[in-house]
Amino acid sequence: MADGDTKEMKDSARKYWSAEGYTKGGVIREVDYATQSGGLDPSLEGIKIVDTDTHIVEPPRLFTDRAPAGMKDRMPYVKRDADGVDRWYIGDRNCGTLGGNVIRKDNNKLLGRLAFPTLEEAHAGGHEIAPRLQAMDDMGIYAQICFQNSGITQAGMLMTLGDNDLAVQIMKIYNDFNADWQRESGERLFPMAHLPFWDKAELEKEARRCIDMGLRGFVLPDTPERVGVPSFNHDYWTPFLEMIDAEGIPLNFHLNAAIDPNTLTWEGFGFEQTLSVVATMFSIGNAATLGNWMVSGRLDRHPNLKIGLIESGMGWVPFAVEALEHQFQEMLPSKRGVLKKQPWDYFRDHFMCTFWFEKVAPKLLLETIGVDNVMFETDFPHPTSLYPGVQEHIKNVLGGYDYAVKKKVLQDNAVRFYNLPF
Repeated sequence: MADGDTKEMKDSARKYWSAEGYTKGGVIREVDYATQSGGLDPSLEGIKIVDTDTHIVEPPRLFTDRAPAGMKDRMPYVKRDADGVDRWYIGDRNCGTLGGNVIRKDNNKLLGRLAFPTLEEAHAGGHEIAPRLQAMDDMGIYAQICFQNSGITQAGMLMTLGDNDLAVQIMKIYNDFNADWQRESGERLFPMAHLPFWDKAELEKEARRCIDMGLRGFVLPDTPERVGVPSFNHDYWTPFLEMIDAEGIPLNFHLNAAIDPNTLTWEGFGFEQTLSVVATMFSIGNAATLGNWMVSGRLDRHPNLKIGLIESGMGWVPFAVEALEHQFQEMLPSKRGVLKKQPWDYFRDHFMCTFWFEKVAPKLLLETIGVDNVMFETDFPHPTSLYPGVQEHIKNVLGGYDYAVKKKVLQDNAVRFYNLPF
């Protein structure tokens, strides 16, 4: 691997959230929380809404409190830097901020930034179970699928520590924490597992351990070759994919587009301009993730594989699948004997997409995409989160459908996809 690639991998955690997103500024949106926190709307009574994209702010003592004997001094820890920003460190390596939480502890919302500089300023539901469950009750949400928030589990950075035992142990501690949150929340919070995918033996061993602990899904990058690991085309991945295929455990690509949207914005843009375009292109870029899996032949080799396109929206899906249908006919004559299905069939058999802010797609495209292939999310507590008017938005976009369709989209599809225990 080239020196430039190695440096980029070392910096991957530090750059996971743009430093500009933690500078002073932004605008506080005053939230009339009392009128928007009444719980589940009566029209949805009997539905346990599953929010399929949320984030846990990793607590500052997560790794040091759980470190095995003799490893505490090598574990990630949080330090408040001279600029007043809380950041993760491993030794003296800056591993970036604690991630995104724009919900202030008084329930108001910060606009134009990625998070408050310090943990104390933000809503405790980002990193504590009890206030998280209270916020869910207020929003009318029964359960949440949870993803990482900081870059402290970034594979590229962990691979460059020069200490594989430490890197693997960090992943194991993180997954133990996830299992504890799931249990301590009363099976209402379901964090997704991370894997030391740069080490084939440890990848398979940790995947098995996570399944046995009852974790409900895995998160991986769409293009692991960016950090020097073979692509999903390679048999490096076959035992793992066979394992999750047999177990019915979903694979999540959480805004892990196969393109880098940061290369698509105009030079000279300010932070807020760049972020607006990049956030949009990350979502649409998942059309590449969708296409990669469809043309790979992997979906024929693993007929029960479940893939979630998370925090990516749903409105782009019909165009992407229709385009792939055309390309299958015009561009893939050599794969006629390998690819057994057409893109719409692959999509309906293997994929889930999610929506939160959208209005057009859930109102007009739900049946085109498929009522069995769409899930709901809020992205709590991130900058683009649907907060706090969750129930009003649901009534607006799904109000024209009958109760059975609402129940599928808001509950049943997620329960089936993630094998949830209710």
